[in-house]
Amino acid sequence: MTDEAAPSRPGFARSSSAASGGGNTTGRLAENIVYFARALRAAGIPVGPGSVLDALAALQAAGVGTREDFYWTLHAVFVKRHEQTVLFDQAFHIFFRRRGYLDQLMAMMLPQAPGTEPAKPAAQRVHEALFSGLDKPKQEEREFQADARLTVSDRELLQKKDFAQMAAGEIAAAKDAIRRLVLPLDETRTRRLALARHGHVIDMRRTLRASLKGGGALIDLKYLGPKTRMPPLVALLDISGSMSEYTRLFLHFLHAVTDARKRVHSFLFGTRLTNVTRALKTKDPDEALAACSAGVADWSGGTRIATSLHLFNKLWARRVLTQGAIVLLITDGLERDPDDRLAFEIDRLHRSCRRLIWLNPLLRFDVFEAKARGIQVMLPHVDEFRPIHNLESMAELCRALSADAVRAGDPKMWLRRAA
Repeated sequence: MTDEAAPSRPGFARSSSAASGGGNTTGRLAENIVYFARALRAAGIPVGPGSVLDALAALQAAGVGTREDFYWTLHAVFVKRHEQTVLFDQAFHIFFRRRGYLDQLMAMMLPQAPGTEPAKPAAQRVHEALFSGLDKPKQEEREFQADARLTVSDRELLQKKDFAQMAAGEIAAAKDAIRRLVLPLDETRTRRLALARHGHVIDMRRTLRASLKGGGALIDLKYLGPKTRMPPLVALLDISGSMSEYTRLFLHFLHAVTDARKRVHSFLFGTRLTNVTRALKTKDPDEALAACSAGVADWSGGTRIATSLHLFNKLWARRVLTQGAIVLLITDGLERDPDDRLAFEIDRLHRSCRRLIWLNPLLRFDVFEAKARGIQVMLPHVDEFRPIHNLESMAELCRALSADAVRAGDPKMWLRRAA
């Protein structure tokens, strides 16, 4: 691209690289498009070598006239789904603005400093994908790789480390590990019948329809069998001050589960109850968590479990606790007002669902005892009592939700220990 092809803007100096000739600029353009495609792939957009070649051909055919033309040309090639637009937009502006690649290639202006506008939800993930190791010296990188080879148990330590004690880098690694967790498909039988090869009921309509194809000479019997479907999964998460860090990471788990299962309902409670099911259906995890935080007014506040369970039983139980629903109750049980209402509401919740699993991060302590009044009231009305403080306990929960999993011990034994 020559100087005549690039429009001039008053107040900006031209780059010296553009003045040297068009051949070098074309080579740098191809190199930077390849690097930009790698960054998009690291951020979560599936971009292959074919898309890179298509992008280069599109840029040569359309010509690089303005920044807007450059943006929409790459957008037309790399973006295949609507939800990928947010990631592409953030990646484009961060990549070409921070490093000044587009400005140098188009000989329009020198690199600009990043603006002070607030970052969008997907910007952090895109920024990490773009600049996760560009400014580190090679010597430090070699030392890091050597340390990584010698430290064999880093992954095991991450699995066992408490969420509340993780650094920022470890939390990012934990989020990636949570995204890869697979929830088993625990299907339950319903009263309805569906077409089955080895069913026990003859489907007369399909049998007669199939016999017409052969003129009625042969009759191939069609059978019906029990229909199975995945039960609803309902999560009630405590967002009080002592539970906020655990709840944030568990929301990443629920976001991944919501993508794989249709009937997942999520509620946050502190001093009030908030339904965040629709917010977690956003494809991008950063946007989903930002929407949850924006819709909750009592984050890191107090805890009123009885009041929140009363609102759930009154307003939502009949809507979401159907067809053998499984309820995950994530709280430490430290109720602010432990009275008789708590026992009534937790018992009503237990009777309305197929399984009630209480996930309590306090179980991470070996000396834990069920001495708090709220814990003593709730334990007799739950089916399982499990920890939820690290990746290992979260993986155990995934295995516990399978159909053939071994149930945990009787939760009432904690009451006998405290007696």
